[in-house]
Amino acid sequence: MFNRRRFLSLTGTAIAAPAILRVTAANAQEVTLKMHHFLPPVSNGHAKFLKPWADKVGADSGGRIKIDIFPSMQLGGTPPQLFDQARDGVADLVWTLPGSTPGRFPSIEAFEVPFTVNKRAVINSRALSEFADANLKDEFREVKPICFWAHDHGLIHSTKKVANLDDLKGLKLRFPTRLAGEGLKALGVNAIGMPVPQVPEAMAQRVIDGAVVPWEVVPALKLQELVKFHAEIPGSPTLYTASFILAMNKAKYDGLPADLKAVIDKNSGVTASVMAASVWDEQAKVVSDMVAKRGNTITVIEDAEVAKWRKLTEPVAEAWIKGTKEKNIDGGKLLETAKALIAKYEKAA
Repeated sequence: MFNRRRFLSLTGTAIAAPAILRVTAANAQEVTLKMHHFLPPVSNGHAKFLKPWADKVGADSGGRIKIDIFPSMQLGGTPPQLFDQARDGVADLVWTLPGSTPGRFPSIEAFEVPFTVNKRAVINSRALSEFADANLKDEFREVKPICFWAHDHGLIHSTKKVANLDDLKGLKLRFPTRLAGEGLKALGVNAIGMPVPQVPEAMAQRVIDGAVVPWEVVPALKLQELVKFHAEIPGSPTLYTASFILAMNKAKYDGLPADLKAVIDKNSGVTASVMAASVWDEQAKVVSDMVAKRGNTITVIEDAEVAKWRKLTEPVAEAWIKGTKEKNIDGGKLLETAKALIAKYEKAA
């Protein structure tokens, strides 16, 4: 005899079952990643590179990868600890400067030797990306590098006008990397190292008279309100750059299914490097125009003066090469390689 109640029960179960399976199957392949970095969410690095990159990964994965971004060191720790946070799994992804831990990553410092790099971030970053493929795999073996890049020309932003060496004598300037600091010291600067988020407070307390950073960083720090003077080197090579890495925890990457690894890979390497570098180059003009319109003074160092600066910083390169030799690294060869790659991408630009 037909049992209507049992029929409805079985029918309901059959209808519900596929939905349960779909949810279970989807959840099994969904991944949420935590990205950690040191800049505020209003910074261009966050708003114009890291978030768009994360959104693109999400879109390319069909929504199966979700990246939650924690700016301003919201997961704890200090900027120099970011690399280890990626290595140890405190964060799944980090954006940081290898130079935040001086001497730990000696090979990448070839791009940070004074008067080595181009004025444009895209050229530096393409060169660094190729350099990394050939020379940095062992140095960064503790993480899964997503990409490396280097910013555009760094400028001197200060409370007094800088046009020559005499103006630099004793000036207290923040520097971002070990070799940028050594270069500034060679020019007579009282160079003080600190993570960039500390700059506004250090300026307010008169611990420093200014900082060397690229234009892109200026608005996030409100540096245009803290100083009135900005000095830049014309053309290339420029005074300095800092290298960056977007790094992923190796175990987290290795644990992804093959198709999601492919999404990460698609958005890694030179693709991500150029995406980041383009932000720096675009913002350089935007910010410099804003600063000039505000009434601040932008000084372009004269070529004859630049020649003096380059001569004074040559011992920094020599000391770096000697230091790498003591670590069984051929720094001279790495520096030649870096310069050749920069020249290659200058020509192609």
